[in-house]
Amino acid sequence: MELQKKIYLLFIVLLTATIVNAQEKPASPAAVANGKINGADITISYSSPSVKGRKIWGELVPFNEVWRAGANEATTFETDKDLTVEGLKLPAGKYSFFVIPNEKECVIIFNKQAKQWGAYKYNEKEDQIRVTVKQQIADSSTESLVYKINENGIFLIWEKCIIPISIK
Repeated sequence: MELQKKIYLLFIVLLTATIVNAQEKPASPAAVANGKINGADITISYSSPSVKGRKIWGELVPFNEVWRAGANEATTFETDKDLTVEGLKLPAGKYSFFVIPNEKECVIIFNKQAKQWGAYKYNEKEDQIRVTVKQQIADSSTESLVYKINENGIFLIWEKCIIPISIK
């Protein structure tokens, strides 16, 4: 009988641990940024990874390589009206959103294939537009990747980096 009690208690402990683990927040939770720019409704859908003590730019996110601008599925950018992004026309629609960072600037990509897992099947021939922007160094570190939208454009903010993209 004593052995049965021990087995039963072990089963309860393991079951509780399994339930607790299943309820933990994912490592890169899904997130959405919504806003308006000149009357256009903008939606950015992404998964938000955290720094977790890692060096992000140039290591976790390598320089000079296409990055999905988040985690998991490629980040998507959707607008219900035509926009001007850094001087180039972006027609209304839904796009995958990629970044090619380096030490001094970033190439921002709006790709016509909106549904992609990461950047593994990224095809440059499907790019709607590419623009180049200069990133800024933030005064403080931002733990989880976040997108902000205001009347001047969108901002990708993570670790000590701010990537501003002018949109009109």
